[in-house]
Amino acid sequence: MGKLTNKVAVVTGAAMGNGLGISKVLAKHGAKIALVDISDQLDSTVKKLQAQGVDCIGVHMNVADTQSVTAGVKEIIQHFGTIDCLMNNAGIIKLGSLLNTSDEERDQQFDVNIKGVWNVTKAVLPTMIENKKGRICNMSSVTGVMVADEGECAYATTKAAIMGFTRACAREVAKYDITVNAILPGYIQTPMADAIANESTPDDPSQTTKGIADAVPLGKRLGTIEEVGELAAFLLSDEASYMTATPVVIDGGSTLPETVSVGAE
Repeated sequence: MGKLTNKVAVVTGAAMGNGLGISKVLAKHGAKIALVDISDQLDSTVKKLQAQGVDCIGVHMNVADTQSVTAGVKEIIQHFGTIDCLMNNAGIIKLGSLLNTSDEERDQQFDVNIKGVWNVTKAVLPTMIENKKGRICNMSSVTGVMVADEGECAYATTKAAIMGFTRACAREVAKYDITVNAILPGYIQTPMADAIANESTPDDPSQTTKGIADAVPLGKRLGTIEEVGELAAFLLSDEASYMTATPVVIDGGSTLPETVSVGAE
């Protein structure tokens, strides 16, 4: 028996990256998974997992569109009968300074990263309230909540907003034995991290990736999607039943250094 045996978990942004890693680990711990994504890659991801024996379905959904979310959640409940766990993972980043970010680029990140979390949570909550139990985890970030680099103004704003939503939502649903927590990752080896490297140093993306890794005290490396998945599995399980509104950092200590020069060997 795994910690999530027979639990039905919804994971958004699940076609690749952290969402895929989380889905794999939740399945390892016994969960049935509804992988949600807007990407065409979703179908191939689901087929691979099913071939490995994972009890899962794929649901194409635009988390920024309420009608798409409502239809997708209805499809999941029709298939599995209920929803026990929700991992709000879907997110995007478009690098650009405040002055150089267009309204369209700003709104795209706000729509997916903030409104998406709002929309999916709102659609799933009635089922959890009816069950008088549920586990929700939101993918925030160390970016915006604790640190920020140049070019991350819109993204940082969205990730900080997710923490405000997490706390407020947790307070509202605690009476139904529903917990709402947040994961704050540092740099994890994902397509998003690759995109940041490609935008930052297009002539040699590995230069950016190496610079990031060198600044991580624990192992001088980026985190893995499976490591994020294990944290998500804990927060979505009854092992974390007395935790709510809690931000949990997983960054290899990258937010620890005050400076790159003091105490250098």
